[in-house]
Amino acid sequence: MSSCRISLGASVLAIALAGMLGGAGLAGLASAQSKPESLLPPGFDDPAPAPSPRQAPGPAPRQTAVPGSAAPQPGAVPYPSDSGAPLDLPQLPAISREDFARLPSLEELENMSTEELDQLLGLKPKSDIPAGAQRSLTRIGVLALDEGGLPPAALANQSDKLVRAVLDGTNGPMVSRWGHILMRRALASRLAAPLGMDPIEFAALRVGVLNRMGEFAIARAVVQDIDTANWSPALTQEALTAYLASGDVTGACPAVRLQGSKREDGDWQMWQAICNAYAGESALAATQLDRALFRGVAPRVDVLLARRFAGAAGRGQRGVQIEWNGVDDLNPWRFGLATAVGEPLPEGLLDSALKARGGAYYARSGALLPMLPATERAPLAGRAAREGILSADAMVDLYSEVFADPAAKGDPQTHAATLREAYIAEEPAARVAAMQRLWSDGANLGGGDGYGARVLTAYAAARIPASEEQADAAGELIAAMLAAGLDRNAGRWANLVEEGSLGWALIALSAPRGGPVGQGAVESFIGDDSSEGSRKSAFLVAGLAGLERLDEGDASALAGDLDFDLARQTRWSRAIKRAADVGNPTLVVLLAGLGMQGTSWSQMTPLHLYHITSALTRVGLEAEARMIAAEAVARG
Repeated sequence: MSSCRISLGASVLAIALAGMLGGAGLAGLASAQSKPESLLPPGFDDPAPAPSPRQAPGPAPRQTAVPGSAAPQPGAVPYPSDSGAPLDLPQLPAISREDFARLPSLEELENMSTEELDQLLGLKPKSDIPAGAQRSLTRIGVLALDEGGLPPAALANQSDKLVRAVLDGTNGPMVSRWGHILMRRALASRLAAPLGMDPIEFAALRVGVLNRMGEFAIARAVVQDIDTANWSPALTQEALTAYLASGDVTGACPAVRLQGSKREDGDWQMWQAICNAYAGESALAATQLDRALFRGVAPRVDVLLARRFAGAAGRGQRGVQIEWNGVDDLNPWRFGLATAVGEPLPEGLLDSALKARGGAYYARSGALLPMLPATERAPLAGRAAREGILSADAMVDLYSEVFADPAAKGDPQTHAATLREAYIAEEPAARVAAMQRLWSDGANLGGGDGYGARVLTAYAAARIPASEEQADAAGELIAAMLAAGLDRNAGRWANLVEEGSLGWALIALSAPRGGPVGQGAVESFIGDDSSEGSRKSAFLVAGLAGLERLDEGDASALAGDLDFDLARQTRWSRAIKRAADVGNPTLVVLLAGLGMQGTSWSQMTPLHLYHITSALTRVGLEAEARMIAAEAVARG
């Protein structure tokens, strides 16, 4: 068996030499043979001797035409005759040591996949997609203008340095759920690259922000809008992150196999082996993973998980026992592969990872992984909901699955039963009481400020009839409705809420056709505000001023009373104001996202909120500005 394998490798090596060195390589190999056999036509390399100088050459033999043969074409090399001199062959190029150093070793050739050999021999083009079918790079994204996307040419004439700085600087989640939703919409839009920026770099920057926001499914969709032959190393890395976090491990295989051995890190080698296995080369994949395990290119448990996943692609593969002994931490590869193959994580490993720095990744990824049961996704979904990744509809669907699962128990089952009561209880008071139990237990519905519970109950709150009997709960009900953008349903309570109350403030900010607000009403709200540092009051003043629903003089006076200055300018505020002045909604959204970074509304300043709502309103995004302002007061 070994001799056969060596023979095959030697044959492949000979072909590789021929493809890489051309005629020079073949000539060198031929000279090494003991008795080479010529492939040239007779007379080409063994001509007749020249006539003796003492004898006059005889007449040339008369050529007889062969029936069916064609006459020589102009410009063609004539066939040599017996009496002619041999033609001069061009001098063969010399072969240097560098030429041989570039050649792969026999071991490397044996480990190459079919596609890598094709690339080595020049048999595979950069892209196997016909030119007419290749995707255009003029506009990249998945959301067209008529589908809710932002104007495609909005950044085309903008400075590439500004756009690059904004996207590079957006490193984390948004404090605002509605700010997250708006940012996702901008990054997914079909956009042309800024002036002077490569479209692939622009796509990589956008996908990177989507990944950092936890929008892995959208990030995957954007990279899939680009032919894999055009992927850059940066875009490839962001694509691998998106594919792994969204549970689509083999989705990256076209790019992994096309790029071949361009990378040598451990993650890439494991991905190569998995992709080779699913391409039908299971023996090669097993060899690659065995070598990775032996050489320690990655931690042992990571390689074993890759082996288990690759083994599912072949027939008669050996079983793989995952060894978790000594594994004290979780990483994206372990979480993604273990989830994909149905391997249970050791008890407490995920809980520890969720509490550690960077643990939000597992909540954002796990909340959407379809291979996880609903009872395991529910505890992760609250965070995804409050951040804007999951919609209110998706949350209701998830807890409906939990309720229908007879094996469900613990908090997910309790929350599902309580949510059902919030929808079907006969009396409105009983439905409100069920929602209040969910709101008070918000810490177990995703932690944070419990806003995930508001998202979960948004549609149940909209079903409560506006009446004096439920007026005391109006503020909480309106906050829940606005978590899903139900501003018209919230507006039904306008005549029932008391001026200066939380419900009044939320309606004053969110009403689609809201009128001017008096200074006295705002002062009434400030007087009853018990939030830390009167943060809700400051956000109310900033939001009303940005939406132009508060007189400029009144806004300045109220802001002064709350210790902030609406006239203060920063480099960021000047940039977003200038973007609004020229009517560029896409740039305004990107700058707004940059200014809304954080994990808590305590990190948001009223000055930032003012500039964001003002700029969004001026570029035609007033609905989003209203929702952001109302959310700030509800969560402040």
